[in-house]
Amino acid sequence: MSLIKRNEANWLPSVFDDMFKTDWLGGTTNVNSIGTSIPAVNIFESDDNFMVAVAAPGKTKEDFNIELDNDVLTISSEEKKENETSEKNGRFTRKEFSYTNFKRAFSLPETVDSEKISAAYNSGVLEITLPKKEEAKVQPKRMIEIA
Repeated sequence: MSLIKRNEANWLPSVFDDMFKTDWLGGTTNVNSIGTSIPAVNIFESDDNFMVAVAAPGKTKEDFNIELDNDVLTISSEEKKENETSEKNGRFTRKEFSYTNFKRAFSLPETVDSEKISAAYNSGVLEITLPKKEEAKVQPKRMIEIA
């Protein structure tokens, strides 16, 4: 019989850890149930627009799909990699592959002008600009003359 050291700070069994660390509700953590990383997203609002920034280094703009359907903006990516090696005599072959994907969806407010949405991918960050409708923009202060 051997003794197993138990870390008192982590007394919950791993089954409970897995259950609470899993992204069941969409967005509570950056790791899903199979350990694939889901990119972090920052959302910024200015007077004229909203900016959604997705941290996704190592990808190209062709790796992304951005859809707008019934005021729901969906950002997704899918990547397949295959590696095959074999010896010269053909006796040994090894093929390794990986498949990663993610999908994030956001409900857009009624103030977004969906016809003017644009996106750009630079330095590992996908930036989506969501312009506000003119009537939703902050209007400058003006003086009203009394008659």
